[in-house]
Amino acid sequence: MNITLRVDATPSAPALLLRPWGEADIGPLVEAFRDPALRRGASGSMESAEDVRAWLEFQGRGWITGERLAFAVVEDCPGPREGRLAGSVVIRRGAFGQEPAEAGYWTAAHARGRGVAPRALEAVTRWAFETFAAEGLESVNLLHQVDNPASCRVAEKARYGFRRMLPAQPPFFPGPGHLHVRQARGPA
Repeated sequence: MNITLRVDATPSAPALLLRPWGEADIGPLVEAFRDPALRRGASGSMESAEDVRAWLEFQGRGWITGERLAFAVVEDCPGPREGRLAGSVVIRRGAFGQEPAEAGYWTAAHARGRGVAPRALEAVTRWAFETFAAEGLESVNLLHQVDNPASCRVAEKARYGFRRMLPAQPPFFPGPGHLHVRQARGPA
């Protein structure tokens, strides 16, 4: 799939373009992952161009199988050049017809606190519900650590309702977490 989503600007933040990851993202990804806060929440190393290339190949395979649909989130700017990398949003889907899907995201340090994550998450969630309605996609889960209140705020802003506490499940979840759910129709 060659998908590009656009999110309108707000009074305090630029418009966003969401598109599949590509080779041009190697440098910006290495730079983004120099941020200690981003590295703490990441599941793998992205310290070198080789690390990033392996990660990009993984993202590409996800688009081919339809099981991991990862979008680079970049600031839209006037002119022919793309803006700065602001983050990532992904929808992970199981095998055909299996519910529910799961959303994940991260935001680059320079873009935090400007509404990038909730706007990008909202756009990708809406796209997923529209695109996979015929396959029965009815809900998307979002999980985060309890000690990450910013992720809780992102979930709420993107209309993912809190469902329940989750027990720790090392190594993925070293501490307790929250489960938020967004329904295709109606309240969360």
